[in-house]
Parts: sequence; C-alpha cells; structure tokens
Amino acid sequence: MFKFVTIYRRVDDENLLETFFSQTHLPLAEQLPGLLKSEVSRIKGKPGGESRFHLMYELYFESEIAYQQSLMSEPGVTLVQALKPWGENRLITWFYSEAFEEDANR
Repeated sequence: MFKFVTIYRRVDDENLLETFFSQTHLPLAEQLPGLLKSEVSRIKGKPGGESRFHLMYELYFESEIAYQQSLMSEPGVTLVQALKPWGENRLITWFYSEAFEEDANR
C-alpha cells in the first residue's frame, strides 16, 4: 500500500485551518481516483505535553503508480495547488510513503 500524508501544524487561527481542511482539502481528496481509504487524526498532544501539530490526514492507494496517476488527475492537480501555499508557509508537512501492516499478535 502507498499513502500520501499531510500534517497540519497548530496555528493561531484554527478556524481558518479547519475551514480549509473541511471545505477544500477533504472534498478534493475524496475525488481522487484510486483512493482506497482515508484517515483523519486530530492530534491531542504528545508525551510530556502539547504537540505543535493539529491534524494528520492520510490517503491510501494500492501502489505508488496509483498514487502518481491520482495526483495527475484534475482533482489531484487542484489539491496540490491548494496545498502548496500551506507547504511554502510551513503550515503543513506533507510526504508520501510505502505503508505496511503487521499483526500485533505476532
């Protein structure tokens, strides 16, 4: 499996972040061809205190090729263009990775 991860940093105006996420990021991501599943994590803290991160959004694809094809689609191009200013202002961290699942009972 292959995934595209976006992590939002905490900002002074959390309403702006939440509005962008719910009205732009989420709807565009849900249109991506080949998307198998998505997962939203609202970050509550870290060991020892408050985290500098607010939210993590993970998009899962069958393969790297499926991910690349998805980002070349119209919603994919629009999504990257919408996220780019957030990345340039260091308000998000975004990356892609191979993902593996393991049985915890091993």
